Amino acid sequence: MLNLERLRTLDALARHGSVSGAAEGLHVTTSAVSQQMSKLEREVGQQLVAKNGRGVRLTDAGQLLADHAARILSQVELAQADIEAQRGQVVGEVRIGAFPTAARGLFPGAVSRLRTAHPDLRVRTRELEPELGIRAVMRGDLDLAVVLDWSNRRLPVPAGLAQAQLVDDAPDVAMPAAHPLAARREVDLEEFADDEWVSWPEGEFCHDWLVFTLRARGIEPRISHLAAEHHTQLALIAAGLGVCVTPRLGRGPVPEGVVLVPVRQRMLRHVYAVWRADADRRPSIRAAVEVLREAATERPAPTAS
Repeated sequence: MLNLERLRTLDALARHGSVSGAAEGLHVTTSAVSQQMSKLEREVGQQLVAKNGRGVRLTDAGQLLADHAARILSQVELAQADIEAQRGQVVGEVRIGAFPTAARGLFPGAVSRLRTAHPDLRVRTRELEPELGIRAVMRGDLDLAVVLDWSNRRLPVPAGLAQAQLVDDAPDVAMPAAHPLAARREVDLEEFADDEWVSWPEGEFCHDWLVFTLRARGIEPRISHLAAEHHTQLALIAAGLGVCVTPRLGRGPVPEGVVLVPVRQRMLRHVYAVWRADADRRPSIRAAVEVLREAATERPAPTAS
């Protein structure tokens, strides 16, 4: 009989395309992945993995079995969801990821609610950028991820994931108090064509969105400073080193010397939760989505200064 954990290893190898990626996704060593694959090959009596340069590739037999493994693991997830739904209790463990400002803005209230309402549920959280959160849900490292896209640039969501809208987040432009536009009630992004910009790190979804949006409006952005954390970005603005787009969700205190002005052309970050569709009936998933919605609805609405 085929061993479920070895099928899980094969599925991870098929998803990640490398032994090291599969090991990272499964939180085991590369040697453990290789050992599981060797045992699985002995079980089926066929070669499943072949060397491919410095990496590996699945053989035809390996790909065939990997396709079956994905369906089997999905069925196991469905069985777990049905058992939890039949029991009707929110117990066990739920693993939730979110991009940094959502983690800061939503997790404290949401996790506190979950602990109070469901003391037998263990909640584990971590920060992850949206694309990484989706990948973690797809490969089973997370049960739920809070992700985002923008009104003019969508984040691709693979088939097999369910989603629920949490909140629409309207950002502002942050600028030094001495900036010529600081006294305005609204601004257009085109008015910052000659300014230096502070942005998220290259390769992150929001950095790509910023470059895409500015170029679409005829601006070739001069991005001088990259910082992942919003408080670091705002500290750079306070020092007079540029301007930035700063969302409101999870925004902390605004440093002295920084002014926030709304954008006239309304921009929205759509913040939503995603989870595997085959886990849709799990009470823990439904409870987590409910408290995230409540936390998003009840969060204080920051005002631009």
